[in-house]
Amino acid sequence: MAYDYSDLVEKTRAWAEQASAGGWLGQDAAEQLTELDTRSPDSLFGQHQSRPLIVAFMGGSGVGKSTLLNRLAGKPIARTGIARPTSHEVTLYHHYSVALQQLPEHFPLSQINIAHHDDEGRKHIIWVDMPDFDSTELSNRQLVLRWLPHVDVLVYVVSPERYRDEKAWQLLLAEGARHAWLFVMNQWDIGLPEQFDDFRQQLHKAGFFEPVMFKTACTEHLQTDEFAALEATINALCNSHVVEQLERRGQQVRKQELRQKLQKTHAQLGQHELFGQLQAYWNPQWSRTAGILRQGFAWPLQALASFYAEHAADLLFSTQKDKASLWDSWAQARFDDALDNLVIHASQLSLPITPLRRALLEVRGKAEKIVDSQTELSVRKALVNPGNVVQRSFLKFVRFCEITLPLVAMAWAGYRLFVGYYHSNQTNSHYLGVDFAIHSVLLIGLAWLLPFFILRKSQPSLKKSALRGLHKGLENALSSLDHELSEALNRVQSQHLEHSEQLYRLIAWCGDKNANQPRMPADASPPLNRMLMEN
Repeated sequence: MAYDYSDLVEKTRAWAEQASAGGWLGQDAAEQLTELDTRSPDSLFGQHQSRPLIVAFMGGSGVGKSTLLNRLAGKPIARTGIARPTSHEVTLYHHYSVALQQLPEHFPLSQINIAHHDDEGRKHIIWVDMPDFDSTELSNRQLVLRWLPHVDVLVYVVSPERYRDEKAWQLLLAEGARHAWLFVMNQWDIGLPEQFDDFRQQLHKAGFFEPVMFKTACTEHLQTDEFAALEATINALCNSHVVEQLERRGQQVRKQELRQKLQKTHAQLGQHELFGQLQAYWNPQWSRTAGILRQGFAWPLQALASFYAEHAADLLFSTQKDKASLWDSWAQARFDDALDNLVIHASQLSLPITPLRRALLEVRGKAEKIVDSQTELSVRKALVNPGNVVQRSFLKFVRFCEITLPLVAMAWAGYRLFVGYYHSNQTNSHYLGVDFAIHSVLLIGLAWLLPFFILRKSQPSLKKSALRGLHKGLENALSSLDHELSEALNRVQSQHLEHSEQLYRLIAWCGDKNANQPRMPADASPPLNRMLMEN
């Protein structure tokens, strides 16, 4: 799917704001993407308005660019002089029927000089004379930079003595790919062929394979003056086809620049595969930390088990405000150390640490609550059913015997009493005596006392049960903390994948980095390809 540059900028801004809010981008990186420049030559005109070609004279102070514009206009419309810097304003020279309907608000109107003409042959060109960009006044340079995105063709004017100006060269290299360029060595009446050839070599090194160059002079009747050729070349560019080609190329150049910025941003996000190493690092780290916590909790568990054993009766009806928390400052410090080591390792892997810090911060705050809730739940269960399975089964059997054995003994004594009474009547023998009564009472008493004694002595220790419950609760809590940490890492990893995939789509929408720039045919007139910088 093909998107215009302005659409890509909006999508990039939306992504950058979302990534910045999540901590995936720093403030500086986010600002670079949210403050992308969408200015272009066509932004000065209405959306459906057929616009003219915008040609600007650019150069350092004293090279004579204002003189060239005056010569073009046939009258003094741009201020000239020997004082440097001479130009403090932008001069616009265009047909009276052309209207700049959308002049940006940041343009200082007080620094714009507008001159009109009624030449129908120049109706489709807006001439711009910009201030000296090498001015010592910062406002002049800023004014140049504000106008540059709105220019189609830059006429780069130099003089024989100033064609190697460092400031001019830096600006040329920075803006080279965004415009079509014509190069003029003005004041040629004092120039040398060696200087012109050297200037051509410099342009060739900068990326212009065969730059379009002209020699002009302020002195009239100079035989080698090529001002007419310069004017003819510019006039040949002012047609809708060339404007469309320049707009298309400008879009492509801006997309490639945006692609480079997005690729740089993607490198700052880190490699998604490294999150697997982060999880692998955490597993042994947590095992060591959990072992340290178990050792450090040995004595607090004993003290807490005694507390629960003493208050087992009212455990369900008390808030236990006096109960000490198992998770103390020592435990929190050990846990924080483990998380900090995880963050440090993520930083060493060049992964963004802010989202990780935020995710781990939630787990840091949950640790005490998880440990306390899990241990209390387990100890309550342990005190409700104290002892182990064998003990509880044996106690159930003894309780059964405590009821059944006395009943069996009484039933046996009653039966023997009935049988003895019946036998004595039949045989007129002596009825059961004192020995039988004593023995029966002893039997019934033993049948009741023996299970009662065993039951009392076989009751499991509440402290041991509470301690067993606390150990189980601690293990559950440590497992829960490990699960919480794994879930936090998975969330961060998922967020990283989501942001990376969105960024990949933005990069893909910007086009292939090896795509050729749109060009005019090689045999076309004018030679627009020669005016474009090679990438």
